[in-house]
Amino acid sequence: MRRILLALLFVCNVGYSQSIDPIVLDHLDDFFVDAIYYSNKFITPATDAAVYQSSGGWMFSAKKNKRWSATFGVHSNIFFVPNKDREFVLNNTDFTFLKIQDAASATIPTALGNGKQINIVDIYGAINPNYPIETPKGINEDLIIYPHLSGSLSLGFGTEVLAKFAPRTKINKGEYQVYGFGIKHNISQYISTLESKNIHLAITISNSKENISFDFLDIKTNFGTLGINRINGNINSWQYQTMISKEYNNFEFMFGSIVNVSDFKYKFSGVKGTIDQVIDFPGGSSQAFLNEKLKAIDKAKINSVFEVSAAYNWNKLYFQSSIDFNKFVNTNFSIHYRIN
Repeated sequence: MRRILLALLFVCNVGYSQSIDPIVLDHLDDFFVDAIYYSNKFITPATDAAVYQSSGGWMFSAKKNKRWSATFGVHSNIFFVPNKDREFVLNNTDFTFLKIQDAASATIPTALGNGKQINIVDIYGAINPNYPIETPKGINEDLIIYPHLSGSLSLGFGTEVLAKFAPRTKINKGEYQVYGFGIKHNISQYISTLESKNIHLAITISNSKENISFDFLDIKTNFGTLGINRINGNINSWQYQTMISKEYNNFEFMFGSIVNVSDFKYKFSGVKGTIDQVIDFPGGSSQAFLNEKLKAIDKAKINSVFEVSAAYNWNKLYFQSSIDFNKFVNTNFSIHYRIN
């Protein structure tokens, strides 16, 4: 019944109905399943990495600060792109309606991969044999570097409000942005034995938004473009961090663990398809219709991360370097200024 309904929607414009191949209508669902399968393989490694990129640099000191003490920080974040997440093997058996042109399988890049491209066509040559689908290029970078700002304000009683903001950063074929807020509370203030030894214990709870997008598929069919030339990953992460530190003169060395609970949602964006002038899609456009299909790859994940950090205090300046590691490796270098 659903396929019949879609077919009726596709041919509702009588002036164009003769140009639509019946094979496409018969296998419309298969085409959408193939498109969503490829979308998942392409973008998921990048959105997993985005969670790590947003994890570091929330806390530069575990110490308790006096009320209304405020800091402002400038960060440079460096993410090391792992080789195993740069590509994946695609087989014709992974598809139902599509196939790799002139090959049974191919190794192709994810969004974190290189600039290699292959052509994908449909089994029947019904979509548009003159314009095979070119797979999108990856960012082709070993390191992803982006700047961001941070700030904190002590409310007293060992509690601080934290904030992080990164401007939208271009990453070759993509863009990245992160921003969020958090609360830090010092625990060692209640344990005199730790305080007497200049050992500090603190926890943070923070919420951050990570937005990442990449150039995607420019699909030309016999009846217009499809309008999915951009794919976005929107991540909402709750982060729970525990840090313990030890002071030596002007240095503070920290070690801790982080647990991220993240919701991943995806959507297609970019220029709307010209196919919308021919076909009435549910939702008003091919892009909106495919975005409903793309919800099938939305997911929730829990990640654990470890962080090692060192900060040096000179007058009102704090120089910090940190490294976050587990599945990925992410580093953060920052300078913080204490306002009062």
